Amino acid sequence: MHFPFMDTIAGNVTSYDPGRNAFDLETAAGQHFEVQVSGEVSAELLRNLDEPYADASDHLSDMLSPGRQLFVYGVFYPEGGGYTFEAKHITFLGRQAGEFNFEKSSWWVNQIDSIARFYRRAQFGTGPVDYREYRTLLRLGGEKTDSHIQETDTISRMVYGMASAYLLTGKEEYLTVAERGTQYLRDHMRFVDPDNDVVYWYHGIKVEGDHEKKLFTSEFGDDYDAVPMYEQIYALAGPTQTYRVTGDRRIASDIDHTMRLFENHFRDREGGGYFSHVDPILLSPHHESLGANRSRKNWNSVGDHAPAYLINALLATDDPRYAEMLERTFDTIVEHFPDYENSPFVNERFFTDWSHDLEHTWQQNRAVVGHNLKIAWNLMRMNAYKSKDSYRTLAEKIAKIMPPVGSDQQRGGWYDVVERVREAGQEWHRFAWHDRKAWWQQEQAILAYLILAGNLGSDDYVREARLAAGFYNAFFLDHDEGAVYFNVLANGLPYLLGTERLKGSHSMSMYHSAELCYLAAVYTNLLVARQPLQLWYKPRPEASRVLRVAPDLLPPGRVRLEKVDIDDKPYEVFDPKAMVVELPASAESLTVRVQLAPVA
Repeated sequence: MHFPFMDTIAGNVTSYDPGRNAFDLETAAGQHFEVQVSGEVSAELLRNLDEPYADASDHLSDMLSPGRQLFVYGVFYPEGGGYTFEAKHITFLGRQAGEFNFEKSSWWVNQIDSIARFYRRAQFGTGPVDYREYRTLLRLGGEKTDSHIQETDTISRMVYGMASAYLLTGKEEYLTVAERGTQYLRDHMRFVDPDNDVVYWYHGIKVEGDHEKKLFTSEFGDDYDAVPMYEQIYALAGPTQTYRVTGDRRIASDIDHTMRLFENHFRDREGGGYFSHVDPILLSPHHESLGANRSRKNWNSVGDHAPAYLINALLATDDPRYAEMLERTFDTIVEHFPDYENSPFVNERFFTDWSHDLEHTWQQNRAVVGHNLKIAWNLMRMNAYKSKDSYRTLAEKIAKIMPPVGSDQQRGGWYDVVERVREAGQEWHRFAWHDRKAWWQQEQAILAYLILAGNLGSDDYVREARLAAGFYNAFFLDHDEGAVYFNVLANGLPYLLGTERLKGSHSMSMYHSAELCYLAAVYTNLLVARQPLQLWYKPRPEASRVLRVAPDLLPPGRVRLEKVDIDDKPYEVFDPKAMVVELPASAESLTVRVQLAPVA
């Protein structure tokens, strides 16, 4: 390919020769590139949202030290039978070699604070929080579109983000947004079926002045005119995270009644797992009207229960019913999803009998890279709660097998959708459509390798976590408009066309960016960097007087509850090991601040 082009290289400096103005960079795959730094080169320190640009251009000779991880964007010139690579922009991940800004104790807390401010302003301005003004679609800078269809899942995802922002910052305005959003979902998107004693959630509502039209079935693509399981799952994401904070018993009732819907209408009690769709009239997964979704199971219908709401419901209650469903779900994943005789990627779509559905609409025989990482991440969470060799074995297998086939070993970051099987003569798994990288798939990589590193302590997992977190923080943070980009090109530059230009859409609200901030703060501080973490709760008067403050399913004995304040006064009635606070009776909501710390 005899033409110059610009691209990104990620790696570690192995040597620097100031006389030649060049340094050697080793990538994750072990490739070595000589990088020329003569001419116009700008350099900066990695910065968080709302942090100023920190120019490092005049310090290159001091900072290009061996062992330093960085990103360099430059020009490949094919010449002399090879190529010359000249740097144009360098991003350093910390001031010193071995220092990573995103491992500072406040990094992820500050990031979720900034993201929450963006969505609060975009949806409600500076005035009261009125969800009649909520829009599913938001432009790049947060401006609203003319569309006024309010989707249940995007409201729920923003509610999740706001509840998580309160957990990390203690800022009341975020909890207000979360609670009012939860109530809006209950008042406008919830359907209570007393005959079957279940709750299900509308796809959304179309608002026209003072009138609203309920949209029962999905309006989205492959799910059109059906009731997809994943929409019902994500309707619970925000309220459940809010329940962790407030203990609102009405939310607990909604969780239980929606789970009854799952058990009565989506669950396959004979073959195991959950069907992906039911028809809107009979609530049957086998009705002919479902077309390609008839009698099908997939990752979203089986595995997404765990991260979206079920683990958080268990953390809030320690209810054995939730534990049983989690164990059953992960056992199902371990049994049916691996397909390593045929592909390094799990299989994601199935018929009733668990035979593989390899011709389903867009997915065909393709892998969503992030789903593999999501399985590894959540298996390790479950393994911390109930240890099984099968959970750890599969999580570690995924963690080891994925980087060469799912990540970009030269530029950094993780790909989107690829063909699960290589054809004869192919050395690379083909991209389904493009080589862009989505924000939510970077999240799965960061959390998977952080929790593996925190649980097992392997340097390999620490390295992968840093590579993923470095790429995400270097390229996905929108320092001009706020929040994070949907997609970037393979080289890290933002991709701003179509729905991928938006900050709010059917696919994007505040869920994944906030989930990343919350859990990266938990794993980094408590398991990897081993430093304290503060969290806030606001239990209501009618909430259980037993407040469970474990931030996630963490390895037993690794974290303790160190300190509790209630309404800014020290409080001593708590169990450090179980991370449980015995709350006093109160006619008002209590502000509870806890400090968690690694066990020495």
